[in-house]
Amino acid sequence: MTTEEIIGLIAGLDGVLALTPSAGDDWPELSWGDAFFYYSPDGVVPTNVQPFATIVTKNYPGDETSRLDRPDTFRVNIHAGKEEFAKRLGRAPREAAGTDVDPGVEDTVIAHPVYGSAGWLAIVNPGSKTEAATRELLETAYGLARARYERRAESSRDQ
Repeated sequence: MTTEEIIGLIAGLDGVLALTPSAGDDWPELSWGDAFFYYSPDGVVPTNVQPFATIVTKNYPGDETSRLDRPDTFRVNIHAGKEEFAKRLGRAPREAAGTDVDPGVEDTVIAHPVYGSAGWLAIVNPGSKTEAATRELLETAYGLARARYERRAESSRDQ
C-alpha cells in the first residue's frame, strides 16, 4: 500500500477530514508530508480530540525507534481501541509487551512504539501481509471516532 492509497481510502469515508500539511500551510514544518485523519462532518479541525489515524513519514522527537528516516519508509498509526488491540496482539494495551517485535519491522501490525498503551497500533510500510488488516483497522478506528463524535454531540444536546 502507498501513502496515496491509504489517504484515498480514509478520505473517502463519510465525515472524514484529512489533513495533509505541506510547505506554506499554517501547520508546523515537522508535520509537512504527513497525514492526519479526523472524524469531523463539519470539516473543521477538532480542537478537543486526537486524529483516529495518522501517516508519518519521518521520525518525531521521542519517536525514532521505527527508523522512519530510511528511504521510502512510512508508518500508519491507528487508534484501534482496546478490544481490537487485544485481538491483534493477544494482550491488553497496558500489559507489558515482553519481547515485542522491533518497531522498525515492515508489513507487521505492532503496538505503536509510543502510544501503544492507549490502544494505538502501527504498521511500517504496509504490504501484502498487512493490507487487509490495515483496511480493517482503519475502518474500526473510523467507527470508534464516529461513535465518540456522536456520543459527544448527543451529550451536548442533552445539556
